[in-house]
Amino acid sequence: MSIFLSRLLSSLALFCPLHLFALTFELPENGDSVVGEMVQVVAKHEDTLPAIAMAHGIGYREITAANPDLNPWLPGEGAIVHVPTRFILPPGERTGMVLNLAEMRLYYYPPNSNQVITYAIGIGREGWDTPVGQARIVSAIENPNWYPPQSIRDEYAQEGIELGTVVKPGPDNPLGNYKLKLDMPGYLLHGTNKPLGVGMRVSHGCIRLYPQDIKELYELGPVGIKVRIIKMPYKAGWSKGRLFLEAHRPLNEEFQETGLNLTSMVGEIIRAHEGHNIAINWDLAETSARRHHGLPIPITPPIELTSPPEQTETTELSSRDGQI
Repeated sequence: MSIFLSRLLSSLALFCPLHLFALTFELPENGDSVVGEMVQVVAKHEDTLPAIAMAHGIGYREITAANPDLNPWLPGEGAIVHVPTRFILPPGERTGMVLNLAEMRLYYYPPNSNQVITYAIGIGREGWDTPVGQARIVSAIENPNWYPPQSIRDEYAQEGIELGTVVKPGPDNPLGNYKLKLDMPGYLLHGTNKPLGVGMRVSHGCIRLYPQDIKELYELGPVGIKVRIIKMPYKAGWSKGRLFLEAHRPLNEEFQETGLNLTSMVGEIIRAHEGHNIAINWDLAETSARRHHGLPIPITPPIELTSPPEQTETTELSSRDGQI
């Protein structure tokens, strides 16, 4: 990310709220994988998609993918904004933390609980990719110093900014108020002084969270927790007898290399569908994959066609309520 964009995000962050609530859900029963519900917001003329996203614990790319026809900075009075607060849990063990880089989201399963807490994240930009693999949190530090490596100091110098070897805690520290150190050398989960960068590829490889989210993680005492970092643009899972698909746009380097490669989508659907005798709507699955809107959609028919439709919550976000 250029220094100019970094400054822009920093200034815009002054006008954006922290989100209203943590996205915490009870784990579904009977092997189901879908949590949460979609929310719709009726925009006021002051609202922006990033502000609405931040208020609901959603990242920038998530909110713009779910609302491709809206101007992110001026959705307009009365516009219906889809807030994607429904998720398919990543496959695998529901323990520790799972970071899915493709959807820019973290899932945390607190020990000795039946819950999952999920947070939006920002990840490494192209050329500074956040690695996939297994890791563990080895330390948690409040008000951390930042020790920028020479490569980052050189990058800043090209923009005419002299960066010292140590940046003390405060508003100029990009680590924010908390950092969680991984046993992957050089990689952290941390806060940020530019909250609008959450949900974007803006870091030098570390994982950024909204300030309130990293504070909450810090207070949960995650030292020793295992971290699984994956890159899965397509997820499939069950809810109440129906198979759902959630499709995110692959990261740019993968998309540029392979284009719209649906092999991983098909493989994920087949994995989740194994052992079930119910027809899959492959046309609907392909349409979702091509749109990459990140919204879980059912790709099998309901068990009972007479079942009432799922309800969608409609809320309003107004600057008069102190949210913008």
